Amino acid sequence: MMTRGALQGAGLGLRRVFIDEVLRSNPPVDFFEVAPENWMRLGGKLGKQFRSAAERYPFVCHGLTLSLGGPAPLDEAFLRELKDFLDLHGMLLYSEHLSYCGDGGQLYDLMPIPFTSEAVDHVAARIRRTQDILERRIAIENISYYAAPGQEMAEIDFLNAVLEAADCDLLLDINNIHVNSVNHGYDALDFLRHVPGQRIAYAHMAGHYVHADDFLVDTHGAEVIASVWALLESAYELFGVFPTLLERDFNIPPLPELMQEVAEIGGLQAAASEQRRRRHG
Repeated sequence: MMTRGALQGAGLGLRRVFIDEVLRSNPPVDFFEVAPENWMRLGGKLGKQFRSAAERYPFVCHGLTLSLGGPAPLDEAFLRELKDFLDLHGMLLYSEHLSYCGDGGQLYDLMPIPFTSEAVDHVAARIRRTQDILERRIAIENISYYAAPGQEMAEIDFLNAVLEAADCDLLLDINNIHVNSVNHGYDALDFLRHVPGQRIAYAHMAGHYVHADDFLVDTHGAEVIASVWALLESAYELFGVFPTLLERDFNIPPLPELMQEVAEIGGLQAAASEQRRRRHG
């Protein structure tokens, strides 16, 4: 099994619409990310293309359906199938959302877990069980959310409590911090300062939709905006450079346009590394 430490650089979420071009052009991407549910049971042309891509590039997996915070029993049969997929393709990391998405059926949306101590215990136990079955540490992602029913603690306190109780890693979604900070009226940089940097496995960058000045919708369907780029720079200043990936799920432009944003990530990483080198001699 490859180690988490092997993951580095600037990555891109692999989508079926441009896998042909990836295999033809071999773009300078440090790693790709896929949702395993979309690839693990594929055969035929797409299955062969995926195997070819996984032989050329480092890969990570970002799950969609595990429902770590949900009330239904954890799908251990799926996890065992997932383990075989992760091991077969040498996946560097598996991550999931700090959310739930179903109860005996899929909601096809990421619902917020109540920010309560009871919920911390519930989801942390399910993360620990997931790690036991997969025989590897996983990372959980801070999600965007639009309501917080039953809230007893701040979002950052809930996130940190889960990470500590589960002893897992963090997939830091920079755009989600910005979106939530606008929608819920908190300071994004202050939130970032309280993130446990030693747990960051990698980060997501994405765009969003502006419904109103005080209401943003996390869509992954637009370019990354300046405020989110600035927040990533601040994260590198606080914690050092960590692997960072561009997500684009809708309104997907041609691959060269996506690569411009991947190159922007790489440029920020290089600049932050150089600044750190100068400070520390």
